[in-house]
Order: sequence, then C-alpha cells, then structure tokens
Amino acid sequence: MPVVEDTSEFRYLPGQAAAFGTSTPEASRVSLSLADGRTLSALRYGTGEPEVTFVHGAGLNAHTWDAVVLLLGRPAVVLDLAGHGDSSWRDDADYSPSTLAHDVAAGLQAWAARPQVLVGHSLGGLVAASVAARHPALVRELVLVDVVPGLDTDAAPSILREFYSGATDFASREDAVERAQAFGFGGSRADTERGVFFNTRVRDDGRVEWKHHFAHIIGHAFDALQSANSDATHDPWADLTAVSAPVTLIRGEKGFLQASDVASFERRMPDAAVLTVAAGHNVQETAPASIASLVTEALVRSAR
Repeated sequence: MPVVEDTSEFRYLPGQAAAFGTSTPEASRVSLSLADGRTLSALRYGTGEPEVTFVHGAGLNAHTWDAVVLLLGRPAVVLDLAGHGDSSWRDDADYSPSTLAHDVAAGLQAWAARPQVLVGHSLGGLVAASVAARHPALVRELVLVDVVPGLDTDAAPSILREFYSGATDFASREDAVERAQAFGFGGSRADTERGVFFNTRVRDDGRVEWKHHFAHIIGHAFDALQSANSDATHDPWADLTAVSAPVTLIRGEKGFLQASDVASFERRMPDAAVLTVAAGHNVQETAPASIASLVTEALVRSAR
C-alpha cells in the first residue's frame, strides 16, 4: 500500500513533539470575518479554553510559535497578523502596531473566554502592548519578546530590509531556502525548510512567493514603522506604560535590543521583569523552552 504524504500545515508537529518528548496537541486553523471584510486567521492548539495567545513578528507567521506551544502544553491561540500567514493583506498597507491591535483584540474577544497571558514577539510585542493598554480586561499578563517601544526600526532589522528587498518570488522553495540560509536565517537547513514552507505559497504560474505583504512593500512597511517611532507628537512608550497587567521582557543575547534599550525599559517600567536568554532575535525558535517556562510561571501565578 503506497504511503500517503501528509501535506497539511501540521505535518511537522509529531516530529517536533517527539524531539521534545511531548505529546502532539489537537490543532486546527480558525478564521474570523472582520467588520471591514478582511479575514483574521489563527491556530488553535489543545483542548479547553485558551489560556495563552501568541502574536508573531514582522515577516513571520503563527507557526513560528509551534515549539513554544508544544513545550508549554496548554491550550493556546496563535494569531496570523494582518498581511501575514493566512490573514488578509491590508489594502492601505497600514501595519502599525495601533492598527494591528484592533484585529488582535477582536480575535481575543472571539476565541478567548478568559483573560490571556499575551505574548508578542518584535512587531507583535508592540501590538500586544497596545492591546493590553486599550483592552485591560483581555490580558492577565504581557510578555514582550526582544522588543521595546522606540526601537530603531532602521538599524535593528536592517538585515530584514536587505533580505526582503531582493527577490520576492522564486523558481522553487529550495531557492528560497538557499537565500534564507545565505542570510543566516533558520538555524539548520531542516529548520529553514520548515520556515520557508510556512512563509511561502505557490502561485498559479508555478512560482513560489513570500506569503506576507511586507516582502512586497518592504521599504514602505519599515519606513512607516520608523516614522511612527520618530513622530514627535506621539510617545512610542505611551501604550506600554499604560499597561496595568504584569509585564515581562525576554531579551535575546544576540537579538535586536541594545543595553540602552533595556535600560530605557527598566527606567520606564520599574515593576517589570527582564530575562536575558542565549538566543537571537527569534527567541521562540532558538530558545523556546525559556518562553514556555516563563508563560507557565505566569499561568501558575494567575491561578493562585
């Protein structure tokens, strides 16, 4: 009897679970129709009401959190931000944190019956801070992963700008993997192949292209974020300093944050915790156990 290849988006979970020594959770994709006609897409993991919601960074997608979810072993929702993964692109190309926060809040209201430990990486962290400030009833604790407000979006992710300023489509996924490996993304080749699988799609003409909108408007996207951070009429820290829930910052030793960024965070958020781990910017991929452990501690605290 011929072996049928698993082509689903959850094909990698059993192997990852086996490597971590965890069980494979129930997993499904869900979607929400938004008021403006766009679709917000997300992954549901586990059974029971979600306790944790994860938000990815620019140019990534919900599956960047798979390892964390497996190690955590708790019911979770993992969102695709607008313009990423299976969520709709925005016609106005507005991917500022305050705009994206409206979608995330709608997702929490639809899929989470209880206040969440809200975990956001990079751009997703700024979005999560905006949600926590504006919808405090939805968030029990906030975890930021390698990001603080006011981060220099020109200097820090310059490698991302360079990466996506090149080809946006390829003859095959193997070609996309080669480019990602050349920039040092993804760790092992197997990890890079998995990341490219989730972050690309095959067009009708057979060409492979990046799924997220940022790859196609990279200059505009980063310029818009930089403009928001440098706007003299807007304090980029306003949302985070307004958050009433406990806040923790996880910093990758080789990530985007500099010592000055962390010092600013500690000065403005004296009651927040800071954890530095041996990882790059994508801590959820290179040190997932650190995030899973911290989130577990947050859930235990809130259950007392």
